[in-house]
Amino acid sequence: QVQLVESGGGLVQAGGSLRLSCAASGRTFSSNAMGWFRQAPGKEREFVAAIIWSRGRTYYTDSVKGRFTISRDNAKNTVYLQMNALKPEDTAVYYCAAQSSTYIVVDSIQAYDRWGQGTQVTVSS
Repeated sequence: QVQLVESGGGLVQAGGSLRLSCAASGRTFSSNAMGWFRQAPGKEREFVAAIIWSRGRTYYTDSVKGRFTISRDNAKNTVYLQMNALKPEDTAVYYCAAQSSTYIVVDSIQAYDRWGQGTQVTVSS
């Protein structure tokens, strides 16, 4: 069974940077897309970014465009989320997710079938 483990969260001041990592492990890892979602206290989980594993095409929600970058390392089965110019409103638990379906929907929670445990990102003002 595929497991996803996030790391890299923490506390940072507004304007700072963090890089999140999501390492996939298990007997067989086969994913068509990987995504990052986040959930702030009292709010629903929301899409942040996604990458098509084979082609490397990337997608972002509007609020992070130009500030966040998603990337992958095929050899390590790892996805990264580089977060720059962080804002207090970016504070949330960030989750990594994997989608195995060949019919890819990058921003739908229901389309992802594997999730990590989450990592806390806190941005102070």
